[in-house]
Amino acid sequence: MPGMQALHRRNFGISWGELVQRFAATCDCLGLVLSIANFPANIQKDETQPDAQASPRAPLPGILYFGFIPPGLRPGHTRKIMSTFGEVGRVFLQEAGERRRRPGTQGSRGKKKGKRQRKSFTKGWVKFQNKAVAKRVAASLHNSPIGTRKRSRFHDDLWNIKYLHRFKWTHLSERLAYEKLVHRQRMRAEVSQAKRETNFFLQNVEKSKGLEKLQEVKKKKGQEWEEKHWHFQQRATETEIQASKAAGLRNKAQELRKVAEHHRKSQSNVTLLAKIFNPSTEQK
Repeated sequence: MPGMQALHRRNFGISWGELVQRFAATCDCLGLVLSIANFPANIQKDETQPDAQASPRAPLPGILYFGFIPPGLRPGHTRKIMSTFGEVGRVFLQEAGERRRRPGTQGSRGKKKGKRQRKSFTKGWVKFQNKAVAKRVAASLHNSPIGTRKRSRFHDDLWNIKYLHRFKWTHLSERLAYEKLVHRQRMRAEVSQAKRETNFFLQNVEKSKGLEKLQEVKKKKGQEWEEKHWHFQQRATETEIQASKAAGLRNKAQELRKVAEHHRKSQSNVTLLAKIFNPSTEQK
């Protein structure tokens, strides 16, 4: 080994250790340059290659419309029934607008027993997380009995289900908000109309009281009290209109007969005058 180091020192002018160090430094620099040159290509290659571990695409949700909700069917019960076919997201049942109260009840609870009044629903919407499941449920359950057991309270009721194509839950929310706004406006208009009628009635009552007091004062003073009578002309009915038209036709016919009789008399007078003043023409 000392002979090899002496040979390298004689040929290259440096020692063997210095030569090894320079060679290692040169290799390190060369590897860094190659890695920098291939860096963008590696990135592009990674971007173009599909990721084998990527998560699968999430299924689109589907919404079912229930046109009939039997009495006694609640949102929780509906969710429980529909969950047997697939994953259910949201359930909404529209409550009936007018509910009949049982005798002996006040508000939503009874006076005696304190039982909560049962709610009734007219229609509903159910959202499935997978629209393929929703389509299969609508196709299989439509016009089928709700209760599978014979003793079930829903055995005689049938499902009325329809799949809503391209329908989203936001559409339902907007529709319900619009209906709620319309209902509020209608109620506001009815309340204002009732207030106007009440105010008008109260004003008339006050006026009548004032007139009664004035009448009593005039009677005490010995003055006469003249009551005002209001006469309003009512619009003619259909029979009255037809009768007036028939009377007008009869009057017109009488006038025409009078005109014809007058014309006939005038013609007779002309012939008489012709006989008197032109006897020659009559002889000829």
